[in-house]
Order: sequence, then C-alpha cells, then structure tokens
Amino acid sequence: MATRAAQNCESMDDVRVEIDRIDEEMVDLICERFAYVDRAWQLKKSPADATVPWRIQQVIDKVRARAEKNDLPPELVEALWRQMIGWFIQYEEENLRKESKE
Repeated sequence: MATRAAQNCESMDDVRVEIDRIDEEMVDLICERFAYVDRAWQLKKSPADATVPWRIQQVIDKVRARAEKNDLPPELVEALWRQMIGWFIQYEEENLRKESKE
C-alpha cells in the first residue's frame, strides 16, 4: 500500500489509514524487539541480571537523541521506552525466577 505524507492527507479517513498503517508497523517492530528480549533472559543467570542500569540509560540516551534529531519531543520517546523497558525487565525477571525453581 502506498503511503501518504501527513501534509497530503485530505480527510480524517486519510489520516486514520496512515495511523493504522504505522501502528501495524510499530507492533511488528516491537514483536521483533521482544524476540531479542526473550532470548536475552535465556542467556542470563538470575533475576538480578534482568536490570542493567547502565544499559537502560544507554538505550534511553540513544532514543532521546534520535527523537531530538527528528524534531520529536524526547520526553515522549523516553516515557514510551521506559514503560516498554520496565515491562521487558519484569518479563525477564519472571522467567528467570521460574527457571531457577526448576
């Protein structure tokens, strides 16, 4: 499907079509990221290994810089990534706890 630039949308229907397309792509990318998170916990030894503060900050710094470069509020991107990272850390910790009980 051809994409339409935001400024070329002539109706709310046009805007909604593009937002839906972007949402699908974002979910696909989060799915791909999740596959790596799923592999990461398998390579770790304990639930404590799930939280790596320096790495979290490194990721946040990178996405904030990318947002600023693209004139997107870095606070928005940071909030989204912190939420996602928090969920992934919890997921890793839960799986590592389950594995340590087996």
